Amino acid sequence: MNLPMYHVLVVDDEPAVARYIAGLLPQSKFKAQVVNSGQECLKKIQSKTPPFDMILMDSEMPGVDGFSTLRRLRRFSADTPVIIMSCFSSPEHTLEAWQGGAQDFLQKPILPSDIARVVEKYCKKPKRAMESEGPQQPHIEDIGEGQFFLATSPEMRAIWRQVNTLSKADVPVLITGESGVGKEVIAQLLHQYSPRASRQLLKVNCAALPQDLLESELFGYEAGAFTGAIKSKPGKFELCDGGTILLDEIGEMSPQLQAKLLHVLQDGTFSRLGARVNTKVNVRVLAATNVDIEQAIAERRFREDLYYRLNAFVIKIPPLRERREEIPYFLNELARRYSVIHGLEPIEFSPELIAAAVLYHWPGNLRELGNFVKRYLVIRDAESALVDLEAKIRPHAAASPALASDEDSMPGAASGLKSVVRSMKDQTESRMILEVLDQSKWNRRIAAERLQISYKALLYKIRMYNLEASA
Repeated sequence: MNLPMYHVLVVDDEPAVARYIAGLLPQSKFKAQVVNSGQECLKKIQSKTPPFDMILMDSEMPGVDGFSTLRRLRRFSADTPVIIMSCFSSPEHTLEAWQGGAQDFLQKPILPSDIARVVEKYCKKPKRAMESEGPQQPHIEDIGEGQFFLATSPEMRAIWRQVNTLSKADVPVLITGESGVGKEVIAQLLHQYSPRASRQLLKVNCAALPQDLLESELFGYEAGAFTGAIKSKPGKFELCDGGTILLDEIGEMSPQLQAKLLHVLQDGTFSRLGARVNTKVNVRVLAATNVDIEQAIAERRFREDLYYRLNAFVIKIPPLRERREEIPYFLNELARRYSVIHGLEPIEFSPELIAAAVLYHWPGNLRELGNFVKRYLVIRDAESALVDLEAKIRPHAAASPALASDEDSMPGAASGLKSVVRSMKDQTESRMILEVLDQSKWNRRIAAERLQISYKALLYKIRMYNLEASA
């Protein structure tokens, strides 16, 4: 049996150093190539022969340095793990590496133990296995309180890498996206993977409280600061000292409060209501909003200086309609979890229902999808659920030229929505069958067992969809 070989590219302007680092890789498992400039690195990556499993890159090179090379590389190679190597170890240097899209940072001189660590972390699986890790094997991360992160689409996998990068850097992060896309989940992941994970994460909804009450909630107050303030009370920032605070719907915060928040971000100081002295805290601030911040700035509803404090690190979560391939897996995962939480029997989704769910645009995103799954678990009427989705799809299809053009391009579009749903069902089913076949190395009996269909039915579907083994 041939063991999988990992291809590694070492980029360093000093040839002797590059050869030394390449020599630290076990030759039985790794094939290392060496280049001595950023330009050579970019040519190698763009040629894709071979595709590299990891890149070890020096940050200080003449001409195009490592950071510039990394930023250019990320335009056409988002997945390849890049480890930046540098003689400098300042926080600013490390942050620049992470902000550029590096997965890790090594300080020179490079030791064998350094190489062993990144090899263990980034080259655990055979390359072929990593490539086949498509939507059939979504990445699911349980974060507690019944919430989870799921990623199969390229956009969400990129966000997953971004979260892992930014969690290590103790900097503010702005999380944007429509209501219901999962901004709070991303905030919890950022905290969970950060050095502050042992301390608490406090969440404050800035839209749920009147502004004067929100100020006292965030910063606390002294006795006598206002009518009813019998004794002093610490605010969320004090209670969260050493931890992380999530300011949800920060776009709804008043400009006056934004000014006070800006001081916290700048030097960690603020004053309680009615206090004569400042309080200093060490808190990481995460902010989330579904508001168009740039428009809010233009309308003077959001301070420009605060925005520039927050927008250095932004995670923008796409709506569910822009990552439809994840919908079948969200349906199954939500149904599994809700059945346990509510003590209900597990339930399956028919291909027709899955196809209709993929076609619907879900304006409420994951929140709306979760409510749909809960109703289906309780009612257990697939036909009623399908009719409900079809009724929602019709007016949206009529109002959306893009969706209408998609519908026209599908076989049998003249027969209307049922033809569209049938086509979506066939696409979903054929893709799932092909992925299971590839995973079982085209052992049809094993694949039939995993798909829970008969062997003869699988053979029929292989012929019907004209499926062939992936190259």
